[in-house]
Amino acid sequence: MINLTVDLGTRSYPIHIGTGLLSQPALFAPYILGQKAIIVTNVTVEPLYVERVVKSLRTLGKHVSTVTLPDGEAHKNWQALNLIFDALLGAQADRKTTLLALGGGVIGDMTGFAAACYMRGVPFVQLPTTLLAQVDSSVGGKTGINHPLGKNMIGAFWQPSAVLADMETLKTLPERELSAGIAEIIKHGAIADSIYFDWIEANIEKLNTCDLEVLAYAVQSSCEIKARVVASDEKEQGERANLNFGHTFGHAIEAGLGYGKWLHGEAVGCGMVMATDLSMRLGFIDPSLIARLRALLTAARLPVIGPALGEDRYIDLMRVDKKADAGEIRFVLLKKLGEAFMTTVPDIHLRATLHDCVVRS
Repeated sequence: MINLTVDLGTRSYPIHIGTGLLSQPALFAPYILGQKAIIVTNVTVEPLYVERVVKSLRTLGKHVSTVTLPDGEAHKNWQALNLIFDALLGAQADRKTTLLALGGGVIGDMTGFAAACYMRGVPFVQLPTTLLAQVDSSVGGKTGINHPLGKNMIGAFWQPSAVLADMETLKTLPERELSAGIAEIIKHGAIADSIYFDWIEANIEKLNTCDLEVLAYAVQSSCEIKARVVASDEKEQGERANLNFGHTFGHAIEAGLGYGKWLHGEAVGCGMVMATDLSMRLGFIDPSLIARLRALLTAARLPVIGPALGEDRYIDLMRVDKKADAGEIRFVLLKKLGEAFMTTVPDIHLRATLHDCVVRS
């Protein structure tokens, strides 16, 4: 088992990466301090892995209940969030009750938000079952839900007690979900580590075929990058914003098409192409890097051309973004491979990128 730490002083927590973790009661024991535990999952993950977690928790003598939500980004909303609160209140949960997020990024974000809000804060543990959640969203304490006008605009920073990434759960991951996770792996290399980016290019086929040894290295490497950034900038006042490379465009795609039409990783992958194109137009990178990124994303079975929402619609959607400042859209761009920064851009360059990087209507 690989053990990492997100260093936040008294709120530091471990990331455990390995196989069979969901079936190890001793691994859960340090993080379930009260007598009650509530597992939050979805209709897809529930029949696959809930019993393993229930058995581990009951071995520890815990009283366990489960709330099962609809699956998908379209259900990352107030209605589904209230189902978690219904379960907490129905179980007479107290401040020592621990929530466990068993699923992908949607489940992790909503469970964390519920934990942040219930009684003004109860503990929760991340049990990510998708590659995207294991390499990115389970680490760092960003929680929340979507609004029809903007993705992840309602939420809170609330760190988990631990992250347990069981690699075996990736064996049941659909191909499209696996590719969505690879997009976030590529992002980490692009913004923070050019050598890691080289490694991803060399190992893309093994990642595509769910080679667990290769995936474990990718999860470890991405979590090391994420943990370092979060430790230095927990509330996204500086460096952490660079983790949003591709996300300003990507979130616009998700909201513009309707949540769930494209997976988050698909939209981010396409958004990275747009952000790289914009970096080139501002004179920071050579066009060859765009070609290299497009080739890698294509090899990962990800889209590289944005949907035809219309230039004005893209811009309106991007204005509803957490990085926007006084109505100005700010983008995470590349100075070079492995180094990112955030800036505003002239409208003429933004529109040129949108013109060249989306499907013509």
